Amino acid sequence: MTDDPTKEAPAAFTLTSSRQFASWLAETGASLGVTTYQSGKVILIGSNAETGRLSVFERSLERPMGLAFDGRRLAVASVIQITTFVDTAEGQKIEGGYDALFVPQTATFTADLDVHDLAYAAGGELVFANTLFSCLAAASATHSFRPIWRPPFISRLAPEDRCHLNGLAMRDGRPAYVTCVSETDVADGWRDHRAGGGVLVDVAADAIACRELAMPHSPRIHDGKLWLLNSGTGEIGTVNLAHGKFEPVAFCPGYLRGLAFIGPHAVVGLSEPRENRTFAGLPLQERLAAAKVEPRCGIYVIDTRTGDIVHWLRIEGVVSELYDVIALPGIVRPAMIGFRNQEIRRTVSIEA
Repeated sequence: MTDDPTKEAPAAFTLTSSRQFASWLAETGASLGVTTYQSGKVILIGSNAETGRLSVFERSLERPMGLAFDGRRLAVASVIQITTFVDTAEGQKIEGGYDALFVPQTATFTADLDVHDLAYAAGGELVFANTLFSCLAAASATHSFRPIWRPPFISRLAPEDRCHLNGLAMRDGRPAYVTCVSETDVADGWRDHRAGGGVLVDVAADAIACRELAMPHSPRIHDGKLWLLNSGTGEIGTVNLAHGKFEPVAFCPGYLRGLAFIGPHAVVGLSEPRENRTFAGLPLQERLAAAKVEPRCGIYVIDTRTGDIVHWLRIEGVVSELYDVIALPGIVRPAMIGFRNQEIRRTVSIEA
């Protein structure tokens, strides 16, 4: 079910939601962006005031993962590039009733770095988790990337995915924390430590802030607390930085990646675990069995004050894995120009 007048391609997935999900999203005055690299989609989820239902708009990109938004620019990391889309509607209603139209404007070609989390720094520079080279990097106008930091346990830059550095938390426009699946310094070494070898690393201090995590992802600073997803256990929670301990807030029935906040609510992405060695043997499997529930793909909305799951959106069909979830505040019903139809040839904007 898509709200897409260009008819780029029929959506081979379905969405069902809790009864109040659509009204909650409309009341926030925000919308959501989601990437699903497994099926190559960027999905924009907003509200249609005329129908009182969700507005779902999807575009195809090759293996989209990390998302970043600065109020007008939406950056999407894909398999060999980071593309920046600019909102040309700027809050004005356009044809179809949309109040944002993201048009591709610039692209930085990175090669296949397995880019995960992505963020805008204070000066507008794009920084990202360069998972292949086990470091934080910045986009470069002349090279595939510019390294800006690596964890203290990584001895040198090498295209070996040594620790699976995946998550990035920003504070005041600067990288503050990263998540890694392990502290290993050998090629692909992280796979041997998925169940409990994960770490949160303090970038400024060059020190481990929390250990004994299970495939952690999506660290975020919100309301003065450091949040992250302990994906291998299916838990969202906070890190007690004084004691270096993860404190669970809620369990969700899926492999968690992608975390955003709208007011007091955390918006979390859930994926169905893959039937391969990457996800096998995680504590999540036991938690799902104990709860007598099958893993789900979709979005959960969690009240951070209580840990209650107050709304949900389930995605079924060809989409079974999500990577990132981002909030688009002030945008109620977004749309996006893609690369696979003629619309991109006809969309022209002129700088005043």
